[in-house]
Amino acid sequence: MAKESVLVLDFGGQYNQLIARRVRECNVYCEVKPYTTSLEEIRQEAPIGIIFTGGPNSVYDEHSPQVDPGIFQLGIPILGICYGCQLMAHHLGGKVTKAQEDSAREYGKTETCFDTACRLFADVPETGVTWMSHGDYMEKVPDGFSLVAHSAACPNVAICDEKRRFYGVQFHPEVNHTENGLAMIRNFLYKACGAKGEWTMGDYKDIAIASIRDKVKDGKVLLALSGGVDSSVAAALVAEAVGSQLTCVFVDHGLMRLNEGDEVEEAFRKWNINFVRANAEELFLSKLAGVAEPERKRKIIGEEFIRVFEAEAKKIGKVDYLVQGTIYPDVIESGAGDAAVIKSHHNVGGLPDYVDFKEIIEPLRMLFKDEVRQLGRELGLPEYLVMRQPFPGPGLAIRVIGDITREKLDTLRKADFIFRDEISKAHLEQTMNQYFAVLTNMRSVGVMGDGRTYDYTLALRSVTTTDFMTADWARIPYEVLDRVSVRIVNEVPGINRIVYDITSKPPATIEWE
Repeated sequence: MAKESVLVLDFGGQYNQLIARRVRECNVYCEVKPYTTSLEEIRQEAPIGIIFTGGPNSVYDEHSPQVDPGIFQLGIPILGICYGCQLMAHHLGGKVTKAQEDSAREYGKTETCFDTACRLFADVPETGVTWMSHGDYMEKVPDGFSLVAHSAACPNVAICDEKRRFYGVQFHPEVNHTENGLAMIRNFLYKACGAKGEWTMGDYKDIAIASIRDKVKDGKVLLALSGGVDSSVAAALVAEAVGSQLTCVFVDHGLMRLNEGDEVEEAFRKWNINFVRANAEELFLSKLAGVAEPERKRKIIGEEFIRVFEAEAKKIGKVDYLVQGTIYPDVIESGAGDAAVIKSHHNVGGLPDYVDFKEIIEPLRMLFKDEVRQLGRELGLPEYLVMRQPFPGPGLAIRVIGDITREKLDTLRKADFIFRDEISKAHLEQTMNQYFAVLTNMRSVGVMGDGRTYDYTLALRSVTTTDFMTADWARIPYEVLDRVSVRIVNEVPGINRIVYDITSKPPATIEWE
């Protein structure tokens, strides 16, 4: 897809996606591949650079992940991070051992000194904080390498062989805790690998459109449009490519946020496509009546969604291609080969078993979420859709705790809208990654006017995160929370108490159910 690329070899590190995102932030395309990727495949891909990720193992253990030593003979610049640094030292004649003293182990923020004569640290301050996480120690540095960074506890925080353009760091430059970490990655890409910075969403859009047209030709294309960012951007991209050959089936289950169904339909009026809005609210509410257990809710909604989508697909007739909004984290997290499976994704690995199409198209398969949003802007989707908050597949059904009724859904819709509206008015959208309201099934006594009330408690939830695998609760200013609380209690009947969830993930999850 790109003229120049970097290969990130994954050794089980928790930050593998983050490394790739940082590389792309520098306008260089990259892909994450398992450490078992063969030399022949690497040669064929001809990357301008290779990055070894961190990992939980020790390089000297018999069963630890290794690389083909021939990788060091390819003449390609290599950056080893944490385990990747030790792996490079291990293979090139150095010695890595378990740290015998606590002072040789380093975890967390560490004051570090850099040799700015090294390409990796060019134009970086000579001292700064780095994020360490290692219990092993490079006892002997390989011949040809220089020590280019140190801390009070460790003399060999970073090594480099400028002649072969091999670099290794014991810390994690990809995390926000490391000061100037992005500048170090940029130095590796541009000063060591000679990158030109050709990776832009504008170029990706043009290439992807041409690729879709070449594949589809005069075929018919079908897409299940959820109204979320991923499926909407995928739909817009395919619409730009093949126009009226695309049919988007938008299953409106009545479990979306306030006005979202109408907003999705309006956003796609600009394209000459077949837009089918299946209004199935009554069906879903009847199937969910009296159901309180969240997993049963999910199962019912998933099954009914499939039935409604399948019924609409049959009306269209023969379709050649199915489009799915799979994005790169889905692919990485689903695992491949020896890669660890973090979680499986329903839209990764082939066609759903209830449809029969010639082939699947996943135009966002190599993009991260922030890149998907950029692509949406390039395609002219409205900002309210591009920046739409992450939304679970079952929708508000799992944000209403307990059994579901239309009245509860309407109550939650209004309260959730007020919360999002006040966040927007305070210009706080960019300071948090997900925020929403939950209608609990707890009722309590309150006083409104001169009367006693016995109404529901509403919970507000907001988190900050980089990967959604861990998250911290957002510190929303008290005055904003106060405005939200006053508005909801006064404007939304049925709610008399507001609470704010200050639990991080873990131990909690982001969603309540």
